[in-house]
Amino acid sequence: MNNILSWNTHIDLLVKKLSKACYIIRNAKTYISAPSLKMIYHAFFSLCYELWSYIWGNSWHSSISFRLQKKVIRLMEGCRNRVSCRSLFKKIQILPLKSQYMLSLLMFVVQYRTLFLTNTENYNLDTRQRTSSLVPPPYRGEEV
Repeated sequence: MNNILSWNTHIDLLVKKLSKACYIIRNAKTYISAPSLKMIYHAFFSLCYELWSYIWGNSWHSSISFRLQKKVIRLMEGCRNRVSCRSLFKKIQILPLKSQYMLSLLMFVVQYRTLFLTNTENYNLDTRQRTSSLVPPPYRGEEV
């Protein structure tokens, strides 16, 4: 049994899937409209990011998928490799991976609010952030 928790296998599969999406969008760009390209993008990229970004979105592996996301955005807009994607993301109205990661985390916290404690419930000290900050639940797993 492997005692090391790693996302390498998952990320490798994800990169292959997203690379296929790049290929599909590159070849379909001449035949279909921009809204259709955006639908293809959402079918491949957004679905993967929405399902898994809150788990691995802060790892160093996310930079690989972010580069693929920028590549696809440039393909969809017909831009060269060195063009900044910041304005392209706004134009197409698509969230970059880091923004999608933050949104996923916020949605998780809102959906599972009952799992988190406030500082008031966790500490007796009177601090400025006593009522506003959330504290993650204590880990109750097995000791390693």
